[in-house]
Amino acid sequence: MTPRIKKHYPPVEEMTAAERVGMVREVFATIPSHYDILNRIFSLRRDVAWRRFAVGKMRFGPTRRFLDVATGTADLALEAARQHPDVRVTGLDFAREMMAVGVAKFRKLRLTERIRLIQGDALNLPFPDHAFDVAGCAFGIRNMPDRLRALREMTRVVRPGGQVLVLEMHFPQHRLLQPFCHVYLNLLLPRAAGLVSRNPAAYHYLGDSILHFPAPAAFAGLMAEAGLVRVARHPLMFGICYLYLGWKPEDPS
Repeated sequence: MTPRIKKHYPPVEEMTAAERVGMVREVFATIPSHYDILNRIFSLRRDVAWRRFAVGKMRFGPTRRFLDVATGTADLALEAARQHPDVRVTGLDFAREMMAVGVAKFRKLRLTERIRLIQGDALNLPFPDHAFDVAGCAFGIRNMPDRLRALREMTRVVRPGGQVLVLEMHFPQHRLLQPFCHVYLNLLLPRAAGLVSRNPAAYHYLGDSILHFPAPAAFAGLMAEAGLVRVARHPLMFGICYLYLGWKPEDPS
């Protein structure tokens, strides 16, 4: 049996950017084996529907290419490949351990010719300008200390007229939901994860990262600051999750 990791991570607001990057690397290197099943359980399988909804909003043009940033176990990449059979998909993440789970999934589905996963940094995407029709990120941008830079990089690599999509969890704005979500994120989530995960402290961090993610209006403002226009917000499940969608201007000037 793989030994459990006995560790405590400091609160998000107490970490420097460098400390947070190192901690996130460690977190995602230690939870890949149970990451998918815990996502399904903790979201009541709504994470599948949320990704399906996001991919349904994608619009492809001349490149027929999609970039999945912080791809993790490649669920968004796989959903894009399923819904858009003529599109080629690239997934990028810095955690090889997470991507290994994704590779096994799309090999099983015989999608290796249409999906490739590479290790890389979301803040310095290793692609030329205008290389993709769509760039997306599902449940990953809250782990990036410099979210504006990540959004600017995603905007840079899509073509003029292309899309940037972000799917992310939020602490709900509805007052009736807030007490339940506090208990869920701070108590139920890490305790339940501790029953199966070798690093239960990782789920304390994941809950904390949701609590400290910017409010929807503020994050939409970041997307506009990154150079995107017609930024739309789609609340899902009473605002527990949001899909953000912005367009790169046709004329970069």
